[in-house]
Amino acid sequence: MSQIRAWFSGTWIVLLVSAIIIALDQISKEWVRATIQKYTYIVPVPRLGHAFLLEHVENNGAAFGILQNQNRMLIVVALVVSTAILAFAPRLPKDEWLSRVFLGMQLGGALANLLDRINHGYVTDWIRVGIPGIYYWPTFNLADSAIVIGVIGLGITIIRDDIRRGRQAKQAENLERATSVEAATAEPD
Repeated sequence: MSQIRAWFSGTWIVLLVSAIIIALDQISKEWVRATIQKYTYIVPVPRLGHAFLLEHVENNGAAFGILQNQNRMLIVVALVVSTAILAFAPRLPKDEWLSRVFLGMQLGGALANLLDRINHGYVTDWIRVGIPGIYYWPTFNLADSAIVIGVIGLGITIIRDDIRRGRQAKQAENLERATSVEAATAEPD
């Protein structure tokens, strides 16, 4: 029981963020499926014109349309990533709450898209942004956004923490060097 309590104390933030992402993603996808016909779009903000569209698309692959019709493999990948996050999160130091938020975003995004794959056989994508007539980013959804923000945020957090630890180690080294020089030059009593 204490192991479960320890695991939960290290993952509750991850689980909470994940649940919020899953709920928002599934609600938005359900709305899109009920409101926008497949492979059509609406312009939600007329002032933005066709730079921001809500377009109902079935994605049978992964991000950017890669790995088309590899549903089983993508389900396995989502399960492996989710398991890794749930195993890694409790090992983080207690004060690493921001890393847990970013892991929760990744977990929520992976599980939300996994639910689509299991329930529908594809992922519903619906956000399309770009410069009309020039370039559109591949259509995506809230789960995709959560994964990307989670990965980038965690990467930045890791780099920031590594830089901070390097500075602290350098300061400790300089302090130790100064203390040993001071001790060596001190006159005996």
